[in-house]
Amino acid sequence: QVQLVESGGGLVQAGGSLRLSCAASERTFSNDAMAWFRQAPGKEREFVAAIRWSGGGSYYADSVKGRFTLSKDNAKNTVYLQMNSLKPEDTAVYYCAASGVVRTTTDVINYWGKGTLVTVSS
Repeated sequence: QVQLVESGGGLVQAGGSLRLSCAASERTFSNDAMAWFRQAPGKEREFVAAIRWSGGGSYYADSVKGRFTLSKDNAKNTVYLQMNSLKPEDTAVYYCAASGVVRTTTDVINYWGKGTLVTVSS
């Protein structure tokens, strides 16, 4: 059982920045991919970004490409989502997720964190 704990959410003005962290209790072969999803009120959960503990590039949704940067610290079992140039439409609960493969769909997710709220004011 992999436990994921998010932190770093909060209230920020449009154009501002936030950094989210996701600490995993362990890294496993079957949960090599770490991802962020978000869910705005009344909307479905959507993919934001993903990265593999084992290496390789990062993957981003078109809506955040160029503004968000995903990184990892294997020694700390932690992934970071740096969010710059935030927009009101980025307001959502952000969830950390672990899976065996990198995909933009939620059906492959093995573990979810409880989420952290990001609110961007205009």
